[in-house]
Amino acid sequence: MARLPKQAYTGQPWRIHEFTSDFTVEDVWSFRTPGAGPDNFPLMLDAMHTGGSLRAQPAPVRFLFALRWRLGALLGWDKPSAGVGRRVSSLRDRLPADLRAARRGADDESLPLKAVYELHSESARELANKTVHTVMHLGWAPGDNGDHELRMAVLVKPNGLFGRLYMAVIAPFRYGIVYPALTRRWEQAWLDRTARRVSP
Repeated sequence: MARLPKQAYTGQPWRIHEFTSDFTVEDVWSFRTPGAGPDNFPLMLDAMHTGGSLRAQPAPVRFLFALRWRLGALLGWDKPSAGVGRRVSSLRDRLPADLRAARRGADDESLPLKAVYELHSESARELANKTVHTVMHLGWAPGDNGDHELRMAVLVKPNGLFGRLYMAVIAPFRYGIVYPALTRRWEQAWLDRTARRVSP
């Protein structure tokens, strides 16, 4: 995994740019997928769903997520009234007709991120609560070594000063624990998936 400049996301011809100009690009990361070709994005999504879900993450990551949901329940951060369709409109309301008719993609029941759309080379999921409205965009792009690679961009729209403070507080946990663990699981999920495909 490598953290990339924002241009590695903004410079790609992905459809997401058409309707997220009011969001801030918080993070852009690449994930190594050796041997991947231009048509393997659906294969990577399947590998992530099979072997890279939250349930497959190490204990420290699961603990942090459980702690966050517990705090959210105690403090009312995640009430339905603060979510997508209530406090904020869903990105799906912004989609042009062709994207609205496209496949949405599967949701992971262990995470609150909900699918917005899924295409041949990109997908988007969103969540909202009292702190932020955030979008996780996954895109497929040529890497430096000739293979294609997965790129993840996190787009955010903080909910006022409280939302900006929240993002600042969780940043060390994202960079120090969550992203490194996520990278190991997603990259291993790709290796495991491709190994199964070539095994007799």
